[in-house]
Amino acid sequence: MRMKNLRREEKKQFREYEQERKQAERARSKRRRGRNREYTFVSIFFVAIFMGLIGYLIYFNAVKSDSFINSPYNTRQDTFADRVVRGKIMSSDGEILAETEVDDDGTETRVYPYNNIFAHVVGYDTNGKSGLESEANFQLLTSHEFFLTQIKNEFLGTKNTGDTVISTLREDLQTTAYQSLGDRKGAVVALEPSTGKILAMVSKPDFDPNSISSEWETLVNDETNSSLLNRATMGQYPPGSTFKIVTALDYFRTKGSFNGFSYNCQGTVTLDGHTIHCYNSTVHGQEDFYTAFANSCNCAFAEIGTELGGESLLRTSEDLLFNKKLPLSSYRKSSFTLNGKSGIPLTMQTAIGQGNTLVSPMHMALITSAIANGGVLMKPYLIDKVQNASGDLISTTDPDAYTRLMTDNEASLLAKLMQGVVEKGTASALNGRGYTVAGKTGSAEYDENGSSHSWFIGYSNIDDPDLVVAVIVEGGGTGSEAAVPIAADLFDAYHFD
Repeated sequence: MRMKNLRREEKKQFREYEQERKQAERARSKRRRGRNREYTFVSIFFVAIFMGLIGYLIYFNAVKSDSFINSPYNTRQDTFADRVVRGKIMSSDGEILAETEVDDDGTETRVYPYNNIFAHVVGYDTNGKSGLESEANFQLLTSHEFFLTQIKNEFLGTKNTGDTVISTLREDLQTTAYQSLGDRKGAVVALEPSTGKILAMVSKPDFDPNSISSEWETLVNDETNSSLLNRATMGQYPPGSTFKIVTALDYFRTKGSFNGFSYNCQGTVTLDGHTIHCYNSTVHGQEDFYTAFANSCNCAFAEIGTELGGESLLRTSEDLLFNKKLPLSSYRKSSFTLNGKSGIPLTMQTAIGQGNTLVSPMHMALITSAIANGGVLMKPYLIDKVQNASGDLISTTDPDAYTRLMTDNEASLLAKLMQGVVEKGTASALNGRGYTVAGKTGSAEYDENGSSHSWFIGYSNIDDPDLVVAVIVEGGGTGSEAAVPIAADLFDAYHFD
């Protein structure tokens, strides 16, 4: 009996031992599975990182590498010149604007056949780079010649020929703008509003890119003329009465309509001890909004500005890209400093385009382009397409909408205001020329003597806008005196030549 009890006890202990052993084994197995899951997770994590890096390297080399190499700040591009002769820059109408001539001894000379005419927009390739020479540097130093030709040249130790950049610039419009501006300081910009193509860009004083090496020290030290400065994109000017477009837009957004506005202009208006004069203190009499705009009535718009207030004008200005980045590779940001704390005198001045507001001709051209294009601003561009040395197409630039600056209805109303300026206002010299024009003149005072820059912004073919023009003539007086005739020459060249 005792033996049986002993055996039963042993069996019980054995079962308990087996149970404990199995539990321990299960626990160890569970711990092993946990560790295996951790190892698996870590392994998958590092494999994923590795595959991601491989994927990005493939993507970078296939898609992004050209854009990084193409940065004007990437000095690696210049090493391409060791094996590639810099390609040509051409106008959209087939004229050579820049090319590299190679002598028998291999000496390369960059030549600009039009001398000063395209100086700022095409730029230079000596003492640094500017203009298209900088923007298109990668394409000009990249060769897409037939691969057997490239192999042959490599074998012979001969350089391949870089690609040809076809610009959006039109030689006829550029030459017209250059000649029309004459020996005066200023800038002219011409755009195609539906695409953003830059058709002409002139800045004066200018320089001859063919001799820039020998004249470099003189040019960089000339503070009087600042000939190297591209005034079209880098110039900062008070907008004068062209800014009344912004004030008008803000009024419409605040009031909801131009109808019902009435103002009796007496030639001067005084608020808070500050007096504003219309040009030559002209008395315009009773005006609605359209006639006040057509007459460029300073008194009316000064009072409108005080009614709207600085905060409202600031908001609308920034909607039109003041204080904001512009869709350009090289530019100076336009500034608008009025706000809700600004006093009445500064608000009056700012509403008519004086005060502290500064803007470039290109920026005013972009605003005008958006008005002409139903409120949508197309991204401006200079490179239309790229071809290899044999003329085979390599790439093209497709028009791209940058942003909507205003509604289609707002653009239509501003266009109607600008049409009135030409039909019966300060730009009437552009009326009846065989094409329709909408525009705005401006006289921007810049010193205590009342000296002013002459402005015009506008576009032709109102029903289907085709050409936007912005002109500033430094010290040119009123817009109708100096800027409007230059715009007329451009519109004529576009429509009749």
